[in-house]
Amino acid sequence: MRIALLEDDQEQAELMVKWLSEAGHNCSHYDNGRDFLRNTLRESYDLLMLDWMLPELSGLEVLQKVRQSGKNFTPVIFITARDEESDVVRALEAGADDYMAKPVRYKELVARVAALARRASGGRDPDDLPETAPYVFDLKRKTVGLGEKEVELTHREFDLALFMFRNAGRVVSRSHILESIWGMHGADLNTRTVDTHISRLRKKLDLNESNGWQLSAIYQHGYRLEKMNEPEQQA
Repeated sequence: MRIALLEDDQEQAELMVKWLSEAGHNCSHYDNGRDFLRNTLRESYDLLMLDWMLPELSGLEVLQKVRQSGKNFTPVIFITARDEESDVVRALEAGADDYMAKPVRYKELVARVAALARRASGGRDPDDLPETAPYVFDLKRKTVGLGEKEVELTHREFDLALFMFRNAGRVVSRSHILESIWGMHGADLNTRTVDTHISRLRKKLDLNESNGWQLSAIYQHGYRLEKMNEPEQQA
């Protein structure tokens, strides 16, 4: 999962990033609400993790701004020293999906992240595919079929197609795609690489109305693959 962590305690943040990385997640850390919002409202993440007591903007204010932005489908978990029942209720009513009281424990953190991933994907394993018809994915052979024809894709194009179908209905940012498919981060990012591969994929898979799928560029945000005639979701 691609995770954004808001935590102003540097030692706590380093420990959590280490734990999440060891569990196979890609975690970006921010120590203040303004930088966190600036990035997360532009980028796409699979999970947001928020501390509550922060300088300037509190975690609760950050959560409210995230939900007001329309990112209603991104899971949010609070991780904070505030553990009164009234605090838990306020966070959940503001749009949080889960709540952990500090001190954080490794196994519980990893388990809760996995549980939120399953919930966000409708109960299925996040690595499983949703309905992709008329496209048929063979994960062992790394091929995609359309009808009775096998579409000729490079390994990178197959990985990109798999990623987009697993995230169908969501807006995914270019840097999210680059990190997931190319393993590129920060200064190494070249978003034109994504644009080129998306264009090739759209043509090769014939993603259009006749096949029931649409792959669209979302201005200043990234791309969204969606089943046509279905309700849209945001990242």
